[in-house]
Amino acid sequence: MIQDYTAVIQAGGRGTRMEGLTGNKIPKPMLLLNGKPMLEWQIENIKKYGVSQFIIIIGYLGDKIKEYFGDGSRLGINLRYIEEKEPLGSAGALFFLKPMLCTDDFLLVFGDVMFDVDLDRMARFYENHKGEAALLAHPNAHPYDSDLLIMGSEDRVEGIDSKHNKRDYWYENCVNAGIYMLSASILKAISQAHRLDLEQDVLLPLMNQGKVYAYRTPEYVKDAGTPERFYKACEEQRNGVWERKNLSAKQACVFLDRDGTVNKYQGLISSEDRFELEESAAKAIRRLNEAGFLVIVVTNQPVIARGMCGIHDVERIHRKMQVLLGESGAYVDDIAFCPHHPDKGYPEENPDYKIVCRCRKPATGMIDDMAEAYHIDLSRSYMVGDTTVDIETGRRAGLHTVLVLTGQAGKDGKYDAVPEMTADDLGDAADRIIENRKR
Repeated sequence: MIQDYTAVIQAGGRGTRMEGLTGNKIPKPMLLLNGKPMLEWQIENIKKYGVSQFIIIIGYLGDKIKEYFGDGSRLGINLRYIEEKEPLGSAGALFFLKPMLCTDDFLLVFGDVMFDVDLDRMARFYENHKGEAALLAHPNAHPYDSDLLIMGSEDRVEGIDSKHNKRDYWYENCVNAGIYMLSASILKAISQAHRLDLEQDVLLPLMNQGKVYAYRTPEYVKDAGTPERFYKACEEQRNGVWERKNLSAKQACVFLDRDGTVNKYQGLISSEDRFELEESAAKAIRRLNEAGFLVIVVTNQPVIARGMCGIHDVERIHRKMQVLLGESGAYVDDIAFCPHHPDKGYPEENPDYKIVCRCRKPATGMIDDMAEAYHIDLSRSYMVGDTTVDIETGRRAGLHTVLVLTGQAGKDGKYDAVPEMTADDLGDAADRIIENRKR
């Protein structure tokens, strides 16, 4: 478990984007966030999982950090330091870890990342996958200026899509958050203390060998390295968002149907060219994000069973959805889709998917799987959709239900299920859900 790891925090950067707040008098990680330095929040959120061994990599104005934390005894930890005499990038100073590590595995955190994450869950993921690195990955509200992970099968990371790349394609909102679980064996490749980039020089070669995995989580992780994001992190901490989103606590989720709810209804969509967001969708999802709800899309996609397109085509449509949402500062925490359809007789149908399954709505398989993965309290969660199938799905799963009057507006007539609420569109539904929780 994580309590047996050493925690390493990278706090040596100059933080030029934050000079307006630091005044060049303190290092960026020492900025007071609601009365405590960012570094202290990090240490406390790691220590509560039993970790006692800490190493902080310091550089610019590093004496300020040493003066404040000392040997760590005030916080009940054992704290040591690595001091960069010159900037060594995000990985060069790891060379000095070799004689200092007390454990075979270590946690690495960048000093401007604010988080409240169930680290025991992440440690289980890392240990079960038996790789050399696990990166914490999450969707965020600004994927267009973030480094994104290129994902393969079984949670493997195949590459990194730099924020500096020209992205003229649809991409997955899967952001590398700046929290890593690493094997000490990766240090063997660092032969001297020179400037190195963690992603490009250390992790990318391991990705090419299939040894790097992404731990995806909707928990609270925020790059607080700009004034705007720093102030947002302050607000979210005061409002209890950090703690509520930790997966050790039960989560409230809004499950969304896709066609007719998130995007304009155009019958069966087999190509991203026909995918267009509903006018209110992005702002509605952003409001739900900011209110602390998980937002998960659950959608039947019989286009696969009918042979109209393949799995990769549906995934491409979903990447377009993520890009369009991200451009408006919104994101979905996960997407589940059912490729099956039980009725046979279509000319180009794919027999592999012509089955009766547990995931096709109104069956609740997709919701059940997401509830288990993200510790969701279904009694505090919602199903929002434009059909009676969606409302019946929500009823069977024990969710609150909202029918939107976009798309088919409940006129499909397949079930007699009565929604608890009716809304003009997803924007109206989001307002009603948020207001209902306040009550």
